[in-house]
Amino acid sequence: MSNKHEVGALAGRALVSHAGTRDAFRSLPPVTEPGRQESRPLDAALESRVRWLLSEYLGAVRRRADGLCIWLMVGQWVFALALAAVVTSAHPWDWRMHPGPEPLWVALLLGGPLCIIPVTLALLRPGAVVTRQVMAVTQVLWSVLLVHLSGARLETHFHVFGSLALLSFYRDSRVLLTAGVTAVLAHVLRGMGWPAPGATFSGAPAWSVLELAFWVGLVDGVLVLACRGVAREMRSVAERQVRLERAYEREKLERERTTERSGRELADTQEVMARMEKLAAVGQLTATVSHELRNPLAAARTANAAVVRRLRNVEGALDDPRLRRFLDIVERELGVCASLTSEMLEFVRERPLVLQPCSLHGLMEEVIDVVPARDGVSVVNRVPAALEPPWVDREMLRKVLINLVQNAMEAMPLGRGGLVEVTAEEGVGRAFQIRVTDNGGGIPAGVLDHIFDPLFTTKEHGTGLGLTVVSSTVRQHGGTLRVESREGEGSVFTISLPRVRAVAGVACPS
Repeated sequence: MSNKHEVGALAGRALVSHAGTRDAFRSLPPVTEPGRQESRPLDAALESRVRWLLSEYLGAVRRRADGLCIWLMVGQWVFALALAAVVTSAHPWDWRMHPGPEPLWVALLLGGPLCIIPVTLALLRPGAVVTRQVMAVTQVLWSVLLVHLSGARLETHFHVFGSLALLSFYRDSRVLLTAGVTAVLAHVLRGMGWPAPGATFSGAPAWSVLELAFWVGLVDGVLVLACRGVAREMRSVAERQVRLERAYEREKLERERTTERSGRELADTQEVMARMEKLAAVGQLTATVSHELRNPLAAARTANAAVVRRLRNVEGALDDPRLRRFLDIVERELGVCASLTSEMLEFVRERPLVLQPCSLHGLMEEVIDVVPARDGVSVVNRVPAALEPPWVDREMLRKVLINLVQNAMEAMPLGRGGLVEVTAEEGVGRAFQIRVTDNGGGIPAGVLDHIFDPLFTTKEHGTGLGLTVVSSTVRQHGGTLRVESREGEGSVFTISLPRVRAVAGVACPS
């Protein structure tokens, strides 16, 4: 029942009950550093939890005290019977000399109810208010009974003070007050002639009612102050425990979020690694196949051109429209195959950059001249002519811009005019930003995440490598490529290039 034991028990009980209360501490105030007193007022959730911990612990303490009092009541009854038997045997009872019942009968008939009633309540309603109040009254009455059976010996008067100390185990000031009032009333009744006419409670004139009230009140006051001190300490421990629980919850939630974030990062890393392995395999296969196909395709295109020239020299050979159409198909498809092999080789064989100053305005004029025109679609060069030339690999950037402008033109719906604008400016943090903007059909959300994947295309005759090569080239320059698109409103491709200075003709590794 010591304070250290109580604090330890309270902490243990709080930890056990922690699992069912985690939702109550999502919004509690932060925990202070160890060894510093928390001065902030408690909020409703924290106060409710503290009260719950205190009630749980006090309930357990009072149930243990009830169990202790059960054994005490039984032991006092047995002791009272033994004391009555000794008194009766040593001094044979004569009712004419000592009016009143025989001491053995007094111990049996009065001690029985004083033992049975509180024991029954302790067994049926342990920890209840009525149980400990009845315990307080009966324990003081046991003091009166023992004083009576011992012939008002001085030693038995101290039983009432021991009873008060025992009742303080309940940690309830009301129980001590009930016991003190009962002791004073019993002393008054005994002085008035009950249970033995003319006898005082103490058996000596010095023990007056005021004297007993003083000593009982003094002991009660000391014990009440001790109980309140323990209650304050228990509350302080409960508050610290609740704040520790909240800190544990916050740490656990943070660990869960960190674990979840790490899991997502791991999944993303695994996906990237799988894609890299796939790209490595595709690149190796692409290099081999493209290299092996270049010569046969070149031979086939040369042979087809020779056949066409020979047929033109033969009168009437090309009069059949089907034959002309078939020859055009052969030439067109051979061109597609040659373009595909070139793009695949360009994708898998990244050469070192050769940086040199390049006028973006002039480069865009060249790009506009190279890209095939389309009816109703116009390309506008809004790159400032006075813009400082960036250091780039001119040929590779030219292919990037050709790809982006051609894709923007092809994004225009059939039968509708469109506009493609190319702008450039000096950016913040990055030296140059180039934007290719169109008002075409836009890119669907489900497609936007895959436009840079190799061999992914939505075009009927596309290779799926154009934007992949664009992204790779920009990344090789140390830049970034960002796309913004809304279906039905158009798209914006933004290239951000860092400011780089190099000597012309010197390779710059990626």
